Amino acid sequence: MNTKEEKKNQKDVLDNLKRRYAILTDNELMFEENKKEEMLGKIQLRLGKTKEEVHKIIAEIQTSFCFCK
Repeated sequence: MNTKEEKKNQKDVLDNLKRRYAILTDNELMFEENKKEEMLGKIQLRLGKTKEEVHKIIAEIQTSFCFCK
């Protein structure tokens, strides 16, 4: 997957997260290179989920994209 496709995939995942969890703000979903863990920590705190739960949610979203394409 090239960089352009990766960025689109990241944007799709974050957009889907925002739709599922309207409580998340744009600031919490702002993806910056080398700050992925910081962003995931913000999501974790806001949703009151464990790190593993947040990773599972994101994996489920990514999987749903694979079946739709």
